Amino acid sequence: MSRILKIVLPLVLVVAGALIAVALVKNRDAPDRLPPEVSWPLVRVQTVELQDLRMTVQSQGTVNPRTESALVPEVSGRVIEISDSFVSGGFFSEGDVLLRIDPHDYEQALVQARAQVAQADLLLARELAEQQVANEEWEELGADDPAPALTSRKLQVADAEARLSSAKAALVRAERDLERTAVKAPYEGRVRNKRVDLGQFINRGNAVGTIYAVDYAEIRLPLPDQDLAFLDLPLVFRDDRADRKGPVVILRARFAGKRHEWRGRIVRTEGEIDPQSRMVHVVAQVKDPYAQSNAAEDRDRPPLAAGLYVEAEIQGHEISGAVVVPRSAVRDGDRVLIVDGEDRLRYRDVEIIRRTGEEVIIGAGLAPGERLCLSSLSAVSDGMHVRTTDETEGAGS
Repeated sequence: MSRILKIVLPLVLVVAGALIAVALVKNRDAPDRLPPEVSWPLVRVQTVELQDLRMTVQSQGTVNPRTESALVPEVSGRVIEISDSFVSGGFFSEGDVLLRIDPHDYEQALVQARAQVAQADLLLARELAEQQVANEEWEELGADDPAPALTSRKLQVADAEARLSSAKAALVRAERDLERTAVKAPYEGRVRNKRVDLGQFINRGNAVGTIYAVDYAEIRLPLPDQDLAFLDLPLVFRDDRADRKGPVVILRARFAGKRHEWRGRIVRTEGEIDPQSRMVHVVAQVKDPYAQSNAAEDRDRPPLAAGLYVEAEIQGHEISGAVVVPRSAVRDGDRVLIVDGEDRLRYRDVEIIRRTGEEVIIGAGLAPGERLCLSSLSAVSDGMHVRTTDETEGAGS
């Protein structure tokens, strides 16, 4: 009997467990069914705002004087005096005597020239008197024909007049040579370098130094061809107006650890385009570059000295109704993505005015209040749903 129980009892337990499991499965509660969740891409948007922009063009260059000259004596001699201003970096005014050459030989030459004028004047007076006597004698002879030129002393008078003219010219030359022993400044300026010293003998035509004017400073600025569209440059034609003013240019440079600023104008363009770089060079001009600034915040501004390297910002045209967007917002050259009122992406063709390193200026194609997509998306289809976060950023040209 016990043997039968050992065989039957496990079978009964297995069957009972199976029946209980079936009953539990049939009597369980049905699970709640939830609709599938769809996650649309999250994109950053910028609200379009139209603004008026002043276009600017960047360049750089080195300051140069408008006028620079080699100081050349017009007479030879020994230097007997040098002005205190005639040193490297020294300032001088127009007409200042920078150096003097020993005038002794030229004073003696002037005395000789005056003596020659007196002699020639006396010779002419004698010839005129003799001409009068010769004419009277010819008339007493009762000749019908006019007297020959040699007999009437016309040729002698002409020779005496020529001698007097030559003597007077020599006198003027001697006076000028004496004046030239004082080497004077032709304009207000500054000394770049000096190559002469006291007691040195200098020859006519040999430069003794280099000077430059300080009335204006000029900066030669290279511009790429595509930037010319943003500027009202004084392109010179044969009938161009002389009073035409070029665009304003702001010059900036760092000196003694501080950044300083000067203001000038573009006054001309150079005569040709660089064949290598295809750059157009314009010339900026700053008046009175060595004058001290009157602005309280820049009283310690240094002079705009020759040789200083400066960065230039040229003021260009003003554009109305422009939109500045990050460069990443433009796709396929001249298209952007707009998020419409239903949060769907729409492609839009726009007019690109200018591209910079990080920004793009759009001139047409966008309306105020529209939302511009700024995010980079790997796959985009027209009409695709998105979620938005507004990160409008102001920018300027």
